[in-house]
This record gives sequence, structure tokens and C-alpha cells, in this order.
Amino acid sequence: MAKPDFNKVLRLALIAFTLCLVVMLAVVWWQQSKVEHLNLAAGASSGESYLLGSALKTVVERHFPRIRITLLETGGTVENLQMLQDGRAQLATAQADILPGDRARAVAVLYDDTFQLLVPKDSSAKSLINLQGRRIALAQSGGQFQSFLRVVEHFGLRREDFHFVGADDQAAADTFLNGQADAIFRVRAIGDPSIQQLVQSGKARFLPIEHAAAMKIKHPAFEAALIPVGAYLGNPPVPAQDIPTIAVHRTLLARDSANAAAIRAVTGTLIERRQEIMQEIPSAMTEVRLLLVQARRPESQAALGPVLHPGALSFYDKDKPSFLLAHADYVGLILTVGLMAGSWIWELKRWMQRQQKSNADQYSKRVVELIASVQNVDSIAPLDEIWNELLTILAQAVHDLDADKLSEESFNSFRVILQIGMEATRERRSLLMSTSLIHSSRPL
Repeated sequence: MAKPDFNKVLRLALIAFTLCLVVMLAVVWWQQSKVEHLNLAAGASSGESYLLGSALKTVVERHFPRIRITLLETGGTVENLQMLQDGRAQLATAQADILPGDRARAVAVLYDDTFQLLVPKDSSAKSLINLQGRRIALAQSGGQFQSFLRVVEHFGLRREDFHFVGADDQAAADTFLNGQADAIFRVRAIGDPSIQQLVQSGKARFLPIEHAAAMKIKHPAFEAALIPVGAYLGNPPVPAQDIPTIAVHRTLLARDSANAAAIRAVTGTLIERRQEIMQEIPSAMTEVRLLLVQARRPESQAALGPVLHPGALSFYDKDKPSFLLAHADYVGLILTVGLMAGSWIWELKRWMQRQQKSNADQYSKRVVELIASVQNVDSIAPLDEIWNELLTILAQAVHDLDADKLSEESFNSFRVILQIGMEATRERRSLLMSTSLIHSSRPL
């Protein structure tokens, strides 16, 4: 069985490595040259999430021309998460207290949403419990509705204890302003323009939502918060005092299959280009602009919320030392050992090649000596001895070739010399035999 040639194997390995490198470079080039399309489910067009998403889209596309973001107007968190789960969206905004599907990955906290409960200014209600059996201006869908049910559940109330009016946010607001609802519930950032319109009209006031710390036991996404005095109007202050309530993060999520490079670009733009994003939001919406100050990396909470998307993680960890730097000592040791091993293998190969050449040279030298002696032989018997020695040398060379003591190249060079020696022996034998016949045929 023929043994593989070391040099041939090395050449094949180099060719294979080169082909792999070319394929990898082609794939990288293709990835970088194609346009990546992302759908962003961003809620109602009048909401803060949609306005921020629109500004983010503009700035991302300005700096990353191969990324295209399409904003999708939706009914809120629940619809956003469903679109993310089934693949209709690659990005979505959502309240952190609404459980996302298993395909969702975290990108960033956009800002804090606050639970805001308002009643008519002349209402006798002093707390949420007083609203039992009353009309609540709140659509029976979306994240806001689920948040409201979680809050009232803490106080021993259920969905059936209220009458909900309004098919969507706008209809609910109109119903409240027309006096056809006893309260309105919103999960919005403090300073939200739609709530500002309600309270600055003088027709509404805030009700406190207490027990935030207790509710956090069951709903970890809940955080105790305040609507600070004067948050909506300074003189006279609205509200007139700090109002205790609950806040949850408004998060930006990505589908797990979304392109990592594109998500990294979106994350980097959101965190590093806030001022530029602010400029894309109408100057009249100062409150929305200032929400960008809150954009940040999601907190690490064991077993709570989705994990970071790989693209977002690569951005947040960009200042961390690379694996090579973090493990420089070990990498240096491995490289040193590898270089030493490579040098040793290279020297071993060269030593083997020298040994193989030396063996071949010895065989070739002996054959050349026999060729020289053939010309001085005057009888058949010594030629037979030379012939037998040539065959013995050939047998030893073949054995050494099989034992890797001779390289294929050295053996081929030796064989050429051997053939010359054998031809020279045959010709001398033929000449001696012809001369012998001539002498034997002469008359006495």
C-alpha cells in the first residue's frame, strides 16, 4: 500500500485553506453589500415609541445606507410582540411588564413608562378602589389593559368590576373628555402630550396608585415611581403634589433571527447619536426629545426578561478587551508552544529529508563505482557478481522506500543511475560473450 507523500499532503492542505479563505471573504463581502430590511412595530403613530422610532429610522439610514427600517403602526405592546414572534417584525417596542415570546431578544431600554390614572376634577374618588363599578376609558386590548388588570388584582378587584369604554386610545380619550367615563388609564411617559392636554384643560386630576413595592413581589417589572408636583404645569402646579404610582420600562426588542450587524448598528445609533435623533423630533415635542436621555442598556436580571440580542451585546461589550487581550498570557503560551512544535516538526522533516537523500546518495555512489568497474572486467563471472550486487542494492532501496528511509524523489533519481549501471553490465556481458565466440571459432 503506497504511503502518502508529505509534500503532496501539505500542498493539498494549503490549497484547501486558500479555498476556504476565499469563500469566507466572499461571504463577508456579500453580507456587507446586501441591503438589510427591518420592520419596526412601534405602536400608535401619536405615541412616544412611534415618534422615537421614526427619528431613529432616519438617523440609522443616514449613517448605514444598507439598512432600511419600515415603521409599522400598531395597537400597542401585545400586537407588537405578536408581530415579533411570528416574524412580521424584526424590531418592536414593548412594556417590560408584558411577557414577550421566546423569539424576542433585548436591545435597549428606551425610557420609563408610568401608570397614570386620571378622574374628572370634581370626582369624589380618592383612590383606585373607589372606581369599582365605574366606567374606565380604556380599550380592552393591548399592554395598557393587561397592566391595569394586574394593578386592580392587587386590590382584590377583577375585570368584571369595571365597565370599559373606548375601542382605542383616541376613542377612550374622547369618551373621557365628553364626560362619558369616570376615569382614564394610560401607560405613558411623564409629560405625554395627550395626558398633558387632559390635565391642562383643568377637567382632570391624578389619582395615586399605591403599594408599588408590594406589587413588585408578584410583578418584578414594576417599579415604584412618582408623578412629581408640577410635572404637567408649573403655575398653578399640576399635579399639586407628588403622586405615587408605578413605572415600567419601555423596551426595544429584536427577533432572535434579526441580522446581528444590523441590530448592532441600530443599538449604536440609539446610544451614541442621541443628539442627532433629537433633532429629527419636532421641536414642539420637547418631552419626547428628552426621553432619549433615558435610553440605556437593559439591566442584567437573572431569569427575568429576554436575553440581549447578539448584535446589541456586541455593541455594549465593544469596550471590553477582546478574547486575545483578556487571555494574552495563555494565547502567548499557546503560540510559543505552537511555534516551537512547528519548528521542531519542520526540523524533523528536514532531517528526514537529509537522511533520505544521504541513503539515496550512498546507493547511487555504489552503483557509480560498479559502473566504473564494469569496464575493467574481462570475464563473465565478475559481471555476474556485479549484476547480483545491483539487484541487491535495488531490493534494499525498495525496502527503504517502503520504510520512508528514501523519499519518492530520491528513489527516482537513484533508479535512473541504477538503470544505467544495469545497461552497462548487460552491454559488457554481451561484448565479452561475442569476443569469446570469435576466439573459439578460429582454427587451431
